[in-house]
Amino acid sequence: MNDGVPTLDELISLIREFVEERNWEQYNKPAALAVSASIEMGELLELFQWKSDEEVQKALNDRKFTSALASEVSDVMVYLLRICDKADIDPAKAIVEKMKRNSKKYPVDKWQGKAPSKLNRT
Repeated sequence: MNDGVPTLDELISLIREFVEERNWEQYNKPAALAVSASIEMGELLELFQWKSDEEVQKALNDRKFTSALASEVSDVMVYLLRICDKADIDPAKAIVEKMKRNSKKYPVDKWQGKAPSKLNRT
């Protein structure tokens, strides 16, 4: 751990150990993990359901809301990191590579301040 903050590899090891201690490996198939990540993402989205942008901003100052938000974000990330572990994907490297591709796909001079919707792709 660097300054008490675990690296992604350390988090993956922590999650793997948790799964192994409970003999849950048998349930941690990639498809099941992806489904579970999607379900947890739905729970994350539920926190924002029917809230205006202003209500979300206000909620971000509410400790109860941010605690629930952190819990749901953690659930999603645990499943995604578990998928990475099972598929032998280095999540940090995958993100760096994706950002490189995105930089080419969305050059600053054409996309600065613009939302990348399907309607205005170049």
